[in-house]
Amino acid sequence: QVQLVESGGGLVQPGGSLRLSCVASGSIFSITTVGWYRQAPGKQRELVAVFTSSGSANYADSVRGRFTISRDNGKNTVFLQMNSLKPEDTAVYYCNARTSYGYQRWGQGTQVTVSS
Repeated sequence: QVQLVESGGGLVQPGGSLRLSCVASGSIFSITTVGWYRQAPGKQRELVAVFTSSGSANYADSVRGRFTISRDNGKNTVFLQMNSLKPEDTAVYYCNARTSYGYQRWGQGTQVTVSS
């Protein structure tokens, strides 16, 4: 069983930066992919950035060039560095992992608000 815990959200000015962290615990060796999603009011949950099973990083068009996904395997942690933040980035951000057992796991979410 895998558990994911996100942190790092908060209130930031437009143009500012935040770094989100997602710490995995439990059966971490069963994880095949890991990534970040977000959901804003009135919108579907959407993919932001993801590591594929081969280790490649994919990004949504809306964040490419501004956001960077990275990982620290020794700390069982995946990060999302968010730069040049815009008001439209405001959402609850969720860490997601898929496992070799065919299940998905989600973190509890962390609120990111970009406002002046």
